[in-house]
Amino acid sequence: MATVQSVMNADEVRRALSRIAHEIVERNKGASNVVVVGILRRGAPLAARLGTLIGRIEDAGVSGAVPVGDLDIALYRDDYALRTAPARTTHLLHEITGKTVVLVDDVLFTGRTVRAAITALLEYGRPASVQLAVLVDRGHRELPIRADYVGKNLPTAFSERVNVHLSEMDGEDAVTIAKGDTE
Repeated sequence: MATVQSVMNADEVRRALSRIAHEIVERNKGASNVVVVGILRRGAPLAARLGTLIGRIEDAGVSGAVPVGDLDIALYRDDYALRTAPARTTHLLHEITGKTVVLVDDVLFTGRTVRAAITALLEYGRPASVQLAVLVDRGHRELPIRADYVGKNLPTAFSERVNVHLSEMDGEDAVTIAKGDTE
């Protein structure tokens, strides 16, 4: 039987995203050359929120969010043959060549999802740089990948499962850890 522990509530998620948005603006000396791209599934709504927050920071909401897109990495995963999930559609409505792309995901774990996302992203252009923003970094890297912006560092056991709940998909914002039998 699995036990579930809450590690972030809705206010903590909101504050983490606000801090990440400010860090993105500060590091890039503004957002005029920034495109935010969320990794489907849960990275996409986080990217949309960050885009809106960055837009508000930069111009007090006058012109809205920075360019935001989402990226389907299903065909680029190294475990693709083991999965049966259908490919979705990538929506990059803005040119990424020469831009700073902030890639957004919910949880950074082994690094394999991010590797697949970078491979997929490069099919659409040649960004000036790629930065990584994650809501949760839980460690256990298998590849040399590090997030530039982290909402919460969350040391976990490899067997634990980190679940990110987002209002757009689940009706609420929260992060939980499931321990024990999660099947």
